[in-house]
Amino acid sequence: MSTREISDRADPLIESLDQLAEPMAAGEKPRAAWRIGTEHEKFVYDKTDLHAPSYDEPGGIRDLLMALTEFGWEPIVEGGNVIAMKGSDGTVSLEPAGQLELSGAPLESLHETCAETGRHLAQVKTIGDRIGKGFLGLGMWPDKTREELPIMPKGRYDIMLRHMPRVGSMGLDMMLRTCTIQVNLDYSSEADMVQKFRTSLALQPLATALFANSPFTEGKPNGYLSYRSHIWSDTDPARTGMLPFVFEQGFGYQRYVDYMLDVPMYFVFRDGKYIDAAGQSFRDFLKGELPALPGELPRMSDWQDHLSTAFPEVRLKSFLEMRGADGGPWNRICALPALWVGLLYDQTALDAAWDLVKDWDMEGREVLRSSVPRLGLDAPLPQSAKGSGGTLRDIAGEVLDIARSGLAARGKLNAGGDNETGYLEPLAEIVSSGKVPAQRLLERFHGEWGGNLCEVYKQKSF
Repeated sequence: MSTREISDRADPLIESLDQLAEPMAAGEKPRAAWRIGTEHEKFVYDKTDLHAPSYDEPGGIRDLLMALTEFGWEPIVEGGNVIAMKGSDGTVSLEPAGQLELSGAPLESLHETCAETGRHLAQVKTIGDRIGKGFLGLGMWPDKTREELPIMPKGRYDIMLRHMPRVGSMGLDMMLRTCTIQVNLDYSSEADMVQKFRTSLALQPLATALFANSPFTEGKPNGYLSYRSHIWSDTDPARTGMLPFVFEQGFGYQRYVDYMLDVPMYFVFRDGKYIDAAGQSFRDFLKGELPALPGELPRMSDWQDHLSTAFPEVRLKSFLEMRGADGGPWNRICALPALWVGLLYDQTALDAAWDLVKDWDMEGREVLRSSVPRLGLDAPLPQSAKGSGGTLRDIAGEVLDIARSGLAARGKLNAGGDNETGYLEPLAEIVSSGKVPAQRLLERFHGEWGGNLCEVYKQKSF
């Protein structure tokens, strides 16, 4: 989740509804300026007893963050607490229960992205080895209850933790017990955004299946392959889901603005503090009638904040954010941007991917989304003009072939002369074997681990 440093009282007041589409339109870039922004989260645990460290304990989360200064990172402070670090590789920030996230810099190639990931993991591992901390690459805490987890000192999290139980049964699990990999990608125009949004939204369940990596809850198999994805089904229906309107005729920036105006607010940021506006309406804010700030009109930074509080499967801000994947190890952190860059950053590949999904019916898309957390690659495909039947497994190889062709067409070479297609190999192995990461974990749990889930810390540590 985003980290704020200043209140931005000097930024423009919103005086017209037309201003609300400006952040999306401002994201338009020529192809040569398209970049890749990768975000990945990991769980932190103490190597002595596997507990999740608190913020303040010796060798805890605060100490971990501050130790990054030796690699040139600089602290970001909120309310007297260091809550993130900034540097040339982006921002290292905290999720609500101390999950550590790198929000990477916007980079030109997957080679740069993977190098950035490697630098970050090497840095935190160096620190972790010194202070006795390890890092776990999974989509959900495999053994921790909510009550066992610490809470980080960030103002927006206090508001969200109070609000989540009012709107869904699993919002606290989303905040406290999950990790993800995400990638942020650019578009050249409104029409380009629409095609990329529709294509990536339709195929997001495939990413969920390929990266499914959360089959355990509180020490036992939970019956799902991606329980993290299932959690989103009852987190907050007003700000999650498959966004049927994206596939409707006439979709564009303004329709997304209309959607965001209907998403209830969480907060307003003023003078370094988060003001609780949970459940209140941005439409009221535009009229100066927000109960949390009566008589005050919103600024553009308030709208930017609000855009960050919706959590659909694909999110639009000034870029498109792919949100379907569970957390995982180094090679899958590199594989997720490879999948989406291959599909979306070459026009021939994008057209081929869109042709594959454009006739899917909306009811089928919803069924696919709701069934993939449990079934993975065996989730049923939607009906289309080409007929019905089949599962994600039937198109997974074709989608990877399209992504591979898109990456090859980009022609981005590393120093050794290799293009970017190699980063898809972990996904190719999954498709070839027919087994997603969660299924591999379950095999080990029931086999060589003898039901001892502590073994996962040896297998999934970075």
